Amino acid sequence: MTTSKPRSLPTDPYWKKYYWDLRKVAWNCARCSTCKWVDTWEIKDAKFAKVCPSSSYYLFDAYSCQGRMDLSLALLDGDITYDDDPDILDIMYKCNTCGGCDAACKRVQDMEPLRVMLEMRAKFVQDGQLLPQLMPIIENLRKEDNMMMAKKTDRGRWAEGLDVKDATREKAEVIFHAGCRACFDEEMHKIVRTAVTLLKNAGVDVGIMGKDETCCGSRAYYMGWRSEFTKYAENNIQGWTNAGARTIVAACADGYWGMKRLYPEVGSKFEVLHMVEFLDRLIKEGRIKFGRKVPMRVTYHDPCHLGRRSNVYVPGQPIMGVYEPPRDIIRSIPGVELVEMYRIKEYAWCCGGGGGVIDAYPDFNNFTATQRILEARETGAEAIVTACTWCVRSLTDAARTLDDRIKVIDIVELVERAI
Repeated sequence: MTTSKPRSLPTDPYWKKYYWDLRKVAWNCARCSTCKWVDTWEIKDAKFAKVCPSSSYYLFDAYSCQGRMDLSLALLDGDITYDDDPDILDIMYKCNTCGGCDAACKRVQDMEPLRVMLEMRAKFVQDGQLLPQLMPIIENLRKEDNMMMAKKTDRGRWAEGLDVKDATREKAEVIFHAGCRACFDEEMHKIVRTAVTLLKNAGVDVGIMGKDETCCGSRAYYMGWRSEFTKYAENNIQGWTNAGARTIVAACADGYWGMKRLYPEVGSKFEVLHMVEFLDRLIKEGRIKFGRKVPMRVTYHDPCHLGRRSNVYVPGQPIMGVYEPPRDIIRSIPGVELVEMYRIKEYAWCCGGGGGVIDAYPDFNNFTATQRILEARETGAEAIVTACTWCVRSLTDAARTLDDRIKVIDIVELVERAI
């Protein structure tokens, strides 16, 4: 690929580090609009042919991936400044960071445009260009170590009464990381309590950090606050090391992605698994056995950061998104029928909660989640099953908005019903 030369090269150290890689992607964007659509060979209903929530909701090309490449290139080359357009921050932050554009772009260009958008957010923060709606979230993170506008003293309440190791006081081979959403959203407490119980009953040497657990930092990373991410990554790595852990199990997709893909850059050497990967392993090893039928027709929602955002290609070692383990679990449960939605796996439609959207743009979040509920309804499923507490939150709220009968459940709850 070739690029034209900018009028002047950057002097800022940040841009000098990333400039040419980012500019190559932004400049080589063909403006083909592929980033907005599911592979046309895969889709069978035009109602569900789109993959980009923001371009679907805001209906201006600026809010598509290719529009953001235009904006990024103009900023990189100095053709515009922050003062030239008051909508710059809105355009770049009205994005779920779901990676739908990445999956589509790899199909035709083999480029990673989402990386450009994430680095631009980091540059905005570095330059003091801060989205006002996110500042209370970040300030609470700095003060209370969570993304939920809650007090850190309440972090361990979800585990009250559970007979599980306190990994801050005794060694544990496996650390279960509940995550901010599950710790402070009371409707999510049953999910993580069930998860820990399943692990314990399967004979896993599992512990939790309890009230001393802190944010994984992943959502701060997506929002552009890189120093906050590094702080929490280092803190968690140290805590797990002190506990003698070998494996970290995450309950949400955001935490999984950050711990799996970003933490190694901060020095992590732990095995990182999402709960569905661990459950799938335990079921196939015969350590979890099903004794009851669950007569239910369900569809599965792929969390973005568990699925396509985890598609990483290392030379000689393809690391694919976590698509099959949750489906294998569902198919293994007696009585359950799995029916797929139109958009699945690398083309799955986002729940709407990622990238800070659930905090900054609740109307956009609700639109995106509502579209997913409508798609699930088309399958005739009684329930939409997923594997991320943020997805459960977004989809549950959307189902309530629609007054829809479809249930939204985490996969660990489905497993518990069959035991």
